[in-house]
Amino acid sequence: MSVIYKTMSRNKLYSFSGLILILFLVWLLSGPKQSQIEQSELTKIVLRDVGHTLLISNQDSTSLVLPILQLKPNTYQLSFQKELAIEPSLLVSSVKSSFNNVDLPQNYRVEVIQCLDDEVAYSYQVKNEKDSDIIACSGRALPISCYQIKVQFIGYKASLLNNEWLWFVLIISAFLGFEFFFRNKKTQLEPLSSNNSFAALGRFQFYPEQNKLVKEAEEISLSKKECELLVIFMEHPNQIIKRDVLTKKVWEDHGVIVGRSLDTYISKLRKKLKDDDTLKLTNVHGVGYKLEVGVL
Repeated sequence: MSVIYKTMSRNKLYSFSGLILILFLVWLLSGPKQSQIEQSELTKIVLRDVGHTLLISNQDSTSLVLPILQLKPNTYQLSFQKELAIEPSLLVSSVKSSFNNVDLPQNYRVEVIQCLDDEVAYSYQVKNEKDSDIIACSGRALPISCYQIKVQFIGYKASLLNNEWLWFVLIISAFLGFEFFFRNKKTQLEPLSSNNSFAALGRFQFYPEQNKLVKEAEEISLSKKECELLVIFMEHPNQIIKRDVLTKKVWEDHGVIVGRSLDTYISKLRKKLKDDDTLKLTNVHGVGYKLEVGVL
């Protein structure tokens, strides 16, 4: 005999968890989030202001600051239409002042790149910690040339609410944890297979071929009708089974018409299951019976 046992609560849990997981994956893969877009645009505005300051220091009020490029999620590039000279101290103070005026990460590295050979002409690092800034050669001006300024935010950790991958790991872990819990819950019904001679029923071991229940070292004998009824209930845990369905499968299919025999056998079966408080065989008045699994 092969029987598949599942509880409705477990099915609902898996369906709900699966739906949440699918919705989260859609959200995760749908593109940059609003907060990320806003920070990117804000950074570009701030760097454009820095570029404007550098051009004004060169008495240049007509040439353009080229579009700010986002090279990586935390790296931006500032370029100019024309060549210019860069005073490192002015660059440091301008970036610091602009960043302090808005809510941007305060740990960053700035590199001045020569367009001709992509070599770093000047660089410095600022960290929001005492005595951790690295600013060298601030008094040595860079001669007029073509430069690009790269700003990289360093050591920036997104908050928990904005860290999508951390949320992804947490949801997957929770989903697997629920599955492990319900797979190992004592009240869960286990399937009978060709390799097993019993099925787990709460704290009992049910041997349908031997017409018995086993609880620890105690054996409880079942009549053939009790055994057949229990198999039907275990196929449909936590579901109401109508009286006529039970009588047809257990008695009428064998050519036997019964009166109150069903109630008698249900009563006997209920007494044999009473030692397990996670199981309850209830009467749904005027409809039928239900085996409640996992009740406390």
